[in-house]
Amino acid sequence: MAYINGSWIESKSRLEVLNPATNEIIDTVPVVGKAETIAAIESAREAFKSWKKTTFSERVDYLVKAASILREQREELAELITKENGKPLRDSRSEVDSGIAYIDWYAEEAKRIYGDVLPAADQNKHLLVIREPVGVCAAITPWNFPFSMITRKIAPALATGCTMVLKPASATPLSAIKVFECFDKAGVPKGVINLVIGSAQEIGNAMTQSEEVRKITFTGSTAVGKLLLRDSADTVKAVSMELGGHAPFIIFDDANIDFVIEGVLNTKFTNSGQTCVSTNRIYVQKNIAEEFSKTLASRVSKLKIGNGLDESVDVGPIIDLKSYEKIMDQIKDAKEKNAKILCGGKPYDNKTDGKFIEPTIITDANEEMLISSEETFGPVVPIFTFETEDEIIEKVNHRYYGLAGYCYTSDLGRAFRVSGELEYGMVGVNDSSPFVVHAPFGGIKESGLGQEGGKYGLEGYLITKYISINTKY
Repeated sequence: MAYINGSWIESKSRLEVLNPATNEIIDTVPVVGKAETIAAIESAREAFKSWKKTTFSERVDYLVKAASILREQREELAELITKENGKPLRDSRSEVDSGIAYIDWYAEEAKRIYGDVLPAADQNKHLLVIREPVGVCAAITPWNFPFSMITRKIAPALATGCTMVLKPASATPLSAIKVFECFDKAGVPKGVINLVIGSAQEIGNAMTQSEEVRKITFTGSTAVGKLLLRDSADTVKAVSMELGGHAPFIIFDDANIDFVIEGVLNTKFTNSGQTCVSTNRIYVQKNIAEEFSKTLASRVSKLKIGNGLDESVDVGPIIDLKSYEKIMDQIKDAKEKNAKILCGGKPYDNKTDGKFIEPTIITDANEEMLISSEETFGPVVPIFTFETEDEIIEKVNHRYYGLAGYCYTSDLGRAFRVSGELEYGMVGVNDSSPFVVHAPFGGIKESGLGQEGGKYGLEGYLITKYISINTKY
């Protein structure tokens, strides 16, 4: 399906959308390809001519209207997310609230796109620095947050005066369709936002090869991000990439164990562990490791597994067979390398065709295991031990990934020292939920380029223009 120049475009080819909890078809949507993507880009290019000239108040009005319409459909959106993604309803509701909050925020930030007046070296000159929209933007969004990742890209683009062509993940297109329906109801002018659903390769290639697309924004795997970067090089596009993570969770012996465990449960098992900022490795100081591990396993073993539409469910299904097999391979590899499975470690039979894995705690983990270096993206976490602060700093920084990290301690000095040494774009100190709409979200190293959120999220959609005016002419 495509939404191009304010109209919905049908096609004969269709994509089946499955509920990962049951593997049942919940809907089918038309798919499009290169020709429609080029048409969408052209529509965005034409719309940019007038959209970039709109006042901030005009853009604010559209964003506020869209947020209001989406808020009215909160519960419908949450159920839709759960059906096509599998996450528990409470996680879906949280995602809807977060996604709308980004629209609210950028409706306000549209009022604060400032320039500068520079002191002149010549008495006959005035020096100005202004900020302008980068132009047509192409966005590619993931399946794990099918609603909020869309609004997090559309909102700053529209706020700055950019136009957009967006491709959602093929596994979760229904949320994207609903978002575009709501923006359409809000009266956003034709061509300002465009939606294309179909082959990632075909649509992605059309986006990267187009000279009209001035920016690519992508959230997804590091491998795909690298491919998009290479393909965007010929036209020297601006890029922002939020890529894979391998978050460490460090626990010192002065931390409150009960408080720590609540943090682990939040950052590891929300969305069934299928988030880029999920804890991938736990490092606990050796003298409290046994107590911590047993207490955590006791709590994790009580988590309820099942269809996310059940309000009592804590952990939903794995998105697809490929992801399921990768997680199970990591568990198998850990066992073969002398790990102990403290709880879980097996498939969970939900009496459906969905793929479920028991929430799993692995102890006696070592650096030779796949899980110590590969992103898991599932409800499985290994526990490593350490003895000293110096030792953990040597261990914890990943060679490639640098998205998020967590540290729990009661020592303020240590909190500053360790957070300063962590090579991650975002650090939560005694905080498993540091991510808020007005703060920057982004990683370093192979975890990405640029930030989303707050005033920082506007930067990637703006160019800086310097103007020198000679008044003596």
